[in-house]
Amino acid sequence: MTQTEDRLRAALAARADQLTYSMLRRGEVPQGRTWGVRRVRGIAYAVVGAAAVVAVCLLVLLPHSPVNPTPVPPAQPPRVVDTPRPTTTPALPESAPAVSREP
Repeated sequence: MTQTEDRLRAALAARADQLTYSMLRRGEVPQGRTWGVRRVRGIAYAVVGAAAVVAVCLLVLLPHSPVNPTPVPPAQPPRVVDTPRPTTTPALPESAPAVSREP
C-alpha cells in the first residue's frame, strides 16, 4: 500500500471512532408548512401535462383536424374548355356621364 492509502485509512478509522449511536438515530420529524413549493409546483406541472395530453387527443381524434385532414379527390388530367367570346361590345348605359380625356 502507498502512503496516501495508509493516511486515508487512518483518517476514515478516526472518523468512524467519533460516531456514536445517538448520532445515527433518526431526527425529529420537521414541523413546517404542509404545502411546500415543490408540492405546488408538482401539482401545477401535472395539471399542465394533463391539459396538453387532452389537447393533443382532441386534435387527433376530432374530424377535420389539422392532423387528420379530409382527403382531397385525385387530380384529373387537364382539359381544354372553350369559352364563347362576345360578338358585340357592351353598350354603355344612357345615364353614364361622358368622360373627356383631354391632356
